[in-house]
Amino acid sequence: MKQSIDTFRRYLFFAALLTLFIVPVSGCSVFMAAQQPSAKNIELFKIGTPRDALVAEFGQPLISEETDGKKIEMFVFVQGYSKAAKTGRVIFHSAADIVTLGLWEIVGTPTEMVFNGSEMGFHVSYDDAERIDEVNVLKKK
Repeated sequence: MKQSIDTFRRYLFFAALLTLFIVPVSGCSVFMAAQQPSAKNIELFKIGTPRDALVAEFGQPLISEETDGKKIEMFVFVQGYSKAAKTGRVIFHSAADIVTLGLWEIVGTPTEMVFNGSEMGFHVSYDDAERIDEVNVLKKK
């Protein structure tokens, strides 16, 4: 009986130590998945879209200049993920952390570092009413 109590205490001690080391690192991939950039509506980059709609969705352009009386701007942003995709990733990482007792973080955290959205760039020009009259895709991954 004494031997089984000692074995149980050793097991309990080992479990406590394991929990102490795993709990602080678990959740990094979960947090990173939740913090990924949101998806932007790139369908706005079409002829006829007002400039105000672009600025509302993508923020101020990286470059804004006037050439030959025509306004030209370049928008650069990170295209992220839909709310459903981000939620699914958070749930998956959480479940994987629980099932593997936190060991999933060895795979999950680097994965979230790699899949963090794609940088995109669009070059647009406007007509006199500040509506898009020409769109060029600069970078789309």
